[in-house]
Amino acid sequence: MMIFHRPTVRTLVALAAVSALAACESMTEREKGTATGAGIGAILGAAIGSNSGNAGKGAVIGAVGGAVAGNLWSKHMEEKRAAMEKATQGTGIAVTRTEDNQLKVNVPSDFSFDVGRSDVKGNMRPVLDEFARGLDPNMQVRVVGHTDATGSDAINNPLSVRRAESVRDYMATKGVTGGRVITEGHGAREPVAANDSVSGRAQNRRVEIFLREPAAKGGS
Repeated sequence: MMIFHRPTVRTLVALAAVSALAACESMTEREKGTATGAGIGAILGAAIGSNSGNAGKGAVIGAVGGAVAGNLWSKHMEEKRAAMEKATQGTGIAVTRTEDNQLKVNVPSDFSFDVGRSDVKGNMRPVLDEFARGLDPNMQVRVVGHTDATGSDAINNPLSVRRAESVRDYMATKGVTGGRVITEGHGAREPVAANDSVSGRAQNRRVEIFLREPAAKGGS
């Protein structure tokens, strides 16, 4: 009888297949998350299973559990990301998925705010309209306002708060109301570019909008 050393050939084949899936560029973000979770779960499952002499079974169990855990980017979030990318194409507005599975929309000054102002520009409104469209009532929105380094903290800090509140107030007219929207103002404390140039200050004068799905509740 032939005895395989741990991990078994079956396990290695399974892990190779999962790795190939995870590397597939044609996958959606949701599918990539599932495949990546499955790969990690399979590896951990194989390691645990090998201690009991059944690495193959451990890999299968781990892959299933990992796929569930890795699929934290829902179909709704993927659809919203795609819609926002389409709506902002060519504008300089960045639409990204954060490491903790939030959708982040970074709106620079060309579309957000003039120097010293907190009123929402007209060309920003279609972006906010698309963001607010079709949101699940349980989704949570966080708006963070930023300024450039022009002026003192005494000016910049409240200005950044007003910018976030202006975005919140506008989205309220589109049905995103109540406690669903959290606003924060970070003043000039989190620059994304140097403040010693006009272009750098324009990048720092921005608003960031985050969308998060509520954490899944445990069941019995």
